[in-house]
Amino acid sequence: MDIHAHANWLKNFYISRQWYPYPPFVRLAFLNEELGELAQAVRTHEIGRDHPDERQQTETEQLNHIREELADVFDNVLIMADKYGLTPDDLMEASEAKLQARFGTTTTQNAEDRK
Repeated sequence: MDIHAHANWLKNFYISRQWYPYPPFVRLAFLNEELGELAQAVRTHEIGRDHPDERQQTETEQLNHIREELADVFDNVLIMADKYGLTPDDLMEASEAKLQARFGTTTTQNAEDRK
């Protein structure tokens, strides 16, 4: 799947659900909510949960839950970026530039090698 196609599909989906107009500050609250759900999913997988009203999940279920919550965080980041006119490429380039500037080039593989 292409990240740009997904970002475009996601934006159109949010628009169709009337979710897109929420301003970035509200989007940030949604992102925090999703991060909390991711934290709970990771905690369950890594150290477990001791809640008598919850069924014990299999490892596959736990990993599927982590994948689902990571996807929710990812989608919220993509929508937040779009709100500021930023593309997935902008985010990836900023990430690499920041890390390379801070730590120097520590890998022989650069962005062109991955295309």
